[in-house]
Amino acid sequence: MDQAAGSPQDAGSLPVCYRHPDRGTGIRCTRCERPICPECMVNASVGFQCPDCVRGTSGAGPAPAAARPRTLAGGGITADPRLVTKVLIGLCLAAFFAQLSAGDSFTSRFELIGRAYVPLLGGVEGIAEGQYYRLLTPMFLHGSYIHILFNMLSLWWIGGPLEAALGRARYLALYLVSGLAGSALTYLLAEPNQPSLGASGAIFGLFGATAVLMRRLNQDMRPVVALLVINLIFTFSPGFNIAWQAHIGGLVAGVVVGYGMVHAPRRRRALIQYGICALVLVAVVVLTLVRTSQLT
Repeated sequence: MDQAAGSPQDAGSLPVCYRHPDRGTGIRCTRCERPICPECMVNASVGFQCPDCVRGTSGAGPAPAAARPRTLAGGGITADPRLVTKVLIGLCLAAFFAQLSAGDSFTSRFELIGRAYVPLLGGVEGIAEGQYYRLLTPMFLHGSYIHILFNMLSLWWIGGPLEAALGRARYLALYLVSGLAGSALTYLLAEPNQPSLGASGAIFGLFGATAVLMRRLNQDMRPVVALLVINLIFTFSPGFNIAWQAHIGGLVAGVVVGYGMVHAPRRRRALIQYGICALVLVAVVVLTLVRTSQLT
């Protein structure tokens, strides 16, 4: 005997909508991850949300911790889902103004250099000289108005929605780990006297994580893939003087960390997510030590 679509038996192989138990669905709220049917889902900037999360509550009265609205990756929902992105842009702008005010000596002191004599500083400088902060500080420096404008626009367009999907702490971890991975690969492969700077490595990490997230939500990946391909073409085009190592290192780290962020099971989710970040950082340390041993 034929079974009508949407009946309990038909829905048995799928989770059921939390508001309509007779309807099976493969869609989940991107905040609280409860199953929702097409009638209940509300379009959001990333994926769909349930009516309760849209109203800012998960039921009458205070919700238990396990049922509180959370991002797809398990982060807390905040009033300003782009706060970290704004802070990062602010730090990059502040560093750029410092570069303009203090001159080349400021940039030379904080840009990524493997090992080289720097006339402005009067000595041999670089990561191989124990200046490991140079793996981090270049992520906030830029070489021109066009350079910082392009990177900050990319950070706003890509970073804002991704921060809303992951939550502040996970998003910041992704950004920093991706940037450090890009710096480490640049340190390993580039000429030691070749300076490098820019937020591009971290931003490429956001590109990679965004692609993973869109795949997880079964969304159309063609726009982000097209944008990524265009950026990679510029990366490897002669005449642009781009540190391709930072882009590739950040992209690979972003894909790895992003996959861990959005696919980690609920049980021990935070442990798995930050554990993957730690593993990528271990790889950064290993690459740094290998290159330092080569240069000293």
